[in-house]
Amino acid sequence: MPGLKRKDILGLRDMTTDEIDLILNTAETLKDIATRSIKKVPTLRGKAYCTLFYENSTRTAKSFELAGKYLGADVINVSASSSSVKKGETLLDTARNLEAMGLDALVMRHPAGGAPHMLARHLSCSVINAGDGMHEHPTQGLLDMLTIRQQKGSLKGLKVAIVGDIMHSRVARSNIYGLTKYGAEVWLAGPATLLPTGFEEFGVKVTTRVEEALEGADVVNVLRLQLERMEKSLFPTVAEYHKFWGVTPARLKLAKANALLMHPGPMNRGVEISSHIADGNQSVILEQVTNGVAVRMAILYLLMGGGEAA
Repeated sequence: MPGLKRKDILGLRDMTTDEIDLILNTAETLKDIATRSIKKVPTLRGKAYCTLFYENSTRTAKSFELAGKYLGADVINVSASSSSVKKGETLLDTARNLEAMGLDALVMRHPAGGAPHMLARHLSCSVINAGDGMHEHPTQGLLDMLTIRQQKGSLKGLKVAIVGDIMHSRVARSNIYGLTKYGAEVWLAGPATLLPTGFEEFGVKVTTRVEEALEGADVVNVLRLQLERMEKSLFPTVAEYHKFWGVTPARLKLAKANALLMHPGPMNRGVEISSHIADGNQSVILEQVTNGVAVRMAILYLLMGGGEAA
């Protein structure tokens, strides 16, 4: 199996469908490793990478850690709160020092958009974007696409409603860039104050009426309300948000009967999504988490020489 021709994974906007197909197909092949009783293969033995997170994370950070361990790689984890950043060290100096220890890849999450791109220009090792500012979250976009493809067979022609805090969501951006490449019909819905302009150029449809986006949808992807990123209140109260824009059992009935319900986590139950449907039979939220490990295994495998080793 060939490796990726690119050194870094920074976003889906500039990724080709051939590259995305390679990652998703590889993830499907490797997914079995993460779900069997003995979760260990020597594919990346002798390879080393670091997760460097400047923002809190559970799913992304731990799935990247597990993905490498399942493939036999050595992994170290660094958080900004426990690193020399607290002593005034710059991001670039931190990354260069880590690379000097012999890393093959650096997985990074940072609150500043473009931070991974800057590092990729200065480092010889691979840089994997685990979320940068309000820019992209490519591995989340890929795992969402894998989940939809496995459940629906194809992405082409599906109506995908992305509902919630679009403005602050890097998940939404990666989903838009990825899904539109495959001919999906993407709708964005939320309060006008949380709907940025400009996405129409990608063929995306935008509405402040959640019901319009959900009508006949094949997939409903609910986004977390990111209160920590809001410098000022962009809606009256969380109760009012849930009343007008929350995805409830009644609203979900507007979608197709076999529509998938997704959420990148962590969920604010009773705010952007009702608990009843989050745990219901249309929910594939936990399957997204499982696929997240598989997608990250695929990316590490393809970037760190897994294709050559195999």
